[in-house]
Order: sequence, then structure tokens, then C-alpha cells
Amino acid sequence: MSTSITWLGHNCWTIETASHLILLDPFLDDSPTAPLKAADVKPNFILVSHGHADHVGDTVAIARRTQATVLANFEVGQWLARQDVASSQIVGMNPGGGVQQPFGHVKFTIAHHSSSMPDGSYGGVPGGFLLTLAGARIYFACDTALFFDMKLIGSGGLDLAVLPIGDLFTMGPEDSIDAIKLLNPKRVAPCHYNTWPPIAQDAHAWAGKVRSHTAAEPILLQPGDKIAL
Repeated sequence: MSTSITWLGHNCWTIETASHLILLDPFLDDSPTAPLKAADVKPNFILVSHGHADHVGDTVAIARRTQATVLANFEVGQWLARQDVASSQIVGMNPGGGVQQPFGHVKFTIAHHSSSMPDGSYGGVPGGFLLTLAGARIYFACDTALFFDMKLIGSGGLDLAVLPIGDLFTMGPEDSIDAIKLLNPKRVAPCHYNTWPPIAQDAHAWAGKVRSHTAAEPILLQPGDKIAL
């Protein structure tokens, strides 16, 4: 079975390998665009990019129910433990650090954003995730501005990059084109847009710019759609 990823709206994704299901930023029950609810997913692993409510989302409920391993920055991990997620389930990370997991290697990359928990407590630093899986290398930028070190992230080759294009809280369409040039992925998918009016974007116009100005193939999805890698 090849690896596949499914967009569940906003910055929520599942990554399905032959033996494992990984859930990224599980914002489901309160999301206006998610095609599933938290009770519908059964991940083995959960990745959390930072502390904001639209990214931590339903992590606590899903982790308690499924006993999934949660990988997040150290402070988000501490907060999850205070919400009665078992400490044995939590892998605390920091930017630049990586860890081998049964499905592959996870590196927590830098991101230029902010991070606070839903209760207002300190959420550590935000990040993205670079996943090295069997036969696929995927970069989820998560919530970030454009930064030049994306060139280093892409230097090992990327089968897919997932970039925010909503603007206002993250990079917008124009900066994402520069990000694609730095990352040089084979394919690129947008996220963190059209969830609410303040981050509404024309994804088809964005895809046209990707084709005109980069070597990447743009992949446009509706929530629930899947990409095979």
C-alpha cells in the first residue's frame, strides 16, 4: 500500500501508511469545513504543530480515546499531560529535533508564528513537520510566514510540500510562491485557507501562479479528498 494523505480542512490532515494512521492538527468538531468529527478518527499517532485552538483542536479527546502517541513541542506536551493525556503517550520536541517512529522519521522544523494554548497559557514555539516515510518525503509547513531556511528543508528533496496560503495569520499566496521556489517540491498542496472569511483565497488562481512561476505541480483538494504518494 502506498502512502496517502487526506485533507480534513484547515490544517488538519491524515497520513496513512501501510501500517499506521497519523493525524496532524486535529481541528474537527469545531471546524466549519471538516468532513469528519473527532469520534470518527482512530489514529495511532497525532502531530500537533502549536498551541492554538484551531490546531490543538480535539487532540485531548482523541488521544484519551485511542491511546495514540502525540508528538508536539515540549510545552504543548506538558499542557496535554495536565489535561490527563498519559505522559507515556507524549513525545515532547523542539525545532531542529527529530525522532524515529514506527512509521518513519519526524523532524520538528522552525515556523514563524505564535503559540498559546486554548486556556491562554504558554504554548512554546510553533513548528512544522518534515516526515521521511517509506517512499515519500513530506513537509507540512503548518502556520508560518515565509523564511529563507525553507531552502534547507527542501535540500534533501520533497515529494510533497503543504503550505498555508490564507494570509493574515500565515503567509499568503504571493509569499507561498517564493516558498515553493525555495523548497522545490515535486508537488504542493495549499491549506489554512477558506475556513473563515478572513482567510478566504482563490485556490485556482493560486494554482495558476504555481504552474507559471515554479516547477511544482499544484494539487487542489476539497476537504475529504486524498493524495496518493
